[in-house]
Amino acid sequence: MNDKLENKIAGIVGNILDDYSKGRDIDKINSFDQPDKNVIIGILNKLQIIIFPGYFKNKQYKTYTVANNLSMLVEDVLFNLTKQIALVLKYDSGFQNLSSEEIRDRASDISIKFLSTIPTIREYISTDVQAAFDGDPAAYSKDEIIFSYPGLYAILINRIAHELYKLSVPLIPRIMTEYAHSVTGIDIHPGATIGKYFFIDHGTGIVIGETTVIGDNVKIYQGVTLGALSTRGGQKLKNKKRHPTILDNVTVYSGASILGGETVVGKNVVVGGNAFITRSIPEGTRVSIKNQELSYNYDEKNPVQKAEFEQDESWYYII
Repeated sequence: MNDKLENKIAGIVGNILDDYSKGRDIDKINSFDQPDKNVIIGILNKLQIIIFPGYFKNKQYKTYTVANNLSMLVEDVLFNLTKQIALVLKYDSGFQNLSSEEIRDRASDISIKFLSTIPTIREYISTDVQAAFDGDPAAYSKDEIIFSYPGLYAILINRIAHELYKLSVPLIPRIMTEYAHSVTGIDIHPGATIGKYFFIDHGTGIVIGETTVIGDNVKIYQGVTLGALSTRGGQKLKNKKRHPTILDNVTVYSGASILGGETVVGKNVVVGGNAFITRSIPEGTRVSIKNQELSYNYDEKNPVQKAEFEQDESWYYII
């Protein structure tokens, strides 16, 4: 490398270092005080092995019994999760005056409480697997669903993250669900409360907001938004119910948007594709958009023909 190029690089480095000194959030340089996203993803991978012991292999350890394997996995998760929680607790003002040892103790307590919820997580995810199998004629086995369905993976990560969210762990639950979002295209906030037998079919483009409440036996398709009616209030809306409540046995077809914290979709409702809903829907209702008009242009010699879009039973099943 010649002197001229070295001088240019030194000048660039100097300018960037000067830029680091402006005191903005993006100027933090001590990465050891921040959570490690790769470690958190590793924790998720180990939890997936714990939750589905017969499906995903633990290649890190060579053991001869299920108990030994599980014990090492749990100890690994406990150690790494405690360390990551200790790093993020400083984001909570209630922990900022504690000593490092006190923070580690609190983090360890939280990790133990979380690990004690694994049987509950497994209870719920088992029903989600069943719902996917029952609801999808393209599923040939439950193994296929566990190994390959992005909807089930997004639900699994949400159920893990939601337990940490309920324990008031900062940042980590969101890192988990946004990782799932990045690999599945399904965006579920860890604050969303989701009942049993939840089925996401296809899934790409689904958004489920923080204060959403979903009952049992709910099925949603790709492109569905369960969102806020307006977010113009920004931080003033924090901790307020901004997203809808979906009661039991509801089906929401592709492209539908259901918005607003006061919006309640009653039991046994079917929401047709592309519907836009901002008010509550009574129990047992079938919701669809107004008939559409289709245009057909065969070639230059034939004029455009128009036909009304019939809303028969099959119209709801947009896959």
